[in-house]
Amino acid sequence: MQDIFEDRGEFYQRDRGLHPPALTPGYKTSVLRSPRLALLSIQPTVSELTGPLFGSDEIGLLDNDLIRNYAKTDEAIGERIIVHGRVLDENAKPVPNILVEFWQANDGGRYRHANDTYVAPIDPNFGGCGRTLSDAEGRYHFRTVRPGPYPWRNRMNDWRPAHIHFSLYGQGFIQRLITQMYFEGDPLIRQCPMLLGVPDAEARERLVAPLDLNAAIPLDCLAYRFDIVLRGRRATYFENKGR
Repeated sequence: MQDIFEDRGEFYQRDRGLHPPALTPGYKTSVLRSPRLALLSIQPTVSELTGPLFGSDEIGLLDNDLIRNYAKTDEAIGERIIVHGRVLDENAKPVPNILVEFWQANDGGRYRHANDTYVAPIDPNFGGCGRTLSDAEGRYHFRTVRPGPYPWRNRMNDWRPAHIHFSLYGQGFIQRLITQMYFEGDPLIRQCPMLLGVPDAEARERLVAPLDLNAAIPLDCLAYRFDIVLRGRRATYFENKGR
């Protein structure tokens, strides 16, 4: 079978039809945040274009282990999982040395944040964030607990599906992409106004990580695979590139 990532050139025109408009009324917050005037193009500075350069010496031994990296008295509570995948370009070539950050709610659906007032308890041994670098083959992985769903003030009874936030940095502060990963089989995915704001069904599907039993650790934790494609026909939808 011919590879769907066949190299057709060095550049692919971005398909803006994959992305929702800035004003998406079903997602109530967009009504307040969407711009009303044309955006201004500001020339980036040299420091923004050339730095920072991330190295493995900046990553701690537990930075990619959310079960232990904030532990005070015990490991974090919840369903233990591994999330892994590859960072790829539009021709399925690996992208190494990408700083991958991730943050999430705890097992009960609550973030460790002063503004989160959801009734679920805080886990004193779970900080909810970590980071790692993609290796020479573009691979990354981290261990965590599966986040819980939580209600949000959109419509009367809207709930966010379980999800993990991702941030990817290139070689400068302005080279940052942000997205969210969802879990295969979560019934709340079909109801989420935020996710349904992405008009292309295939683009939405690429945000859902399938179960990967081949990467699971027997008698310990399940695994989910989430490959991140930076451009091209199978690009991952990024929140801050959707406008």
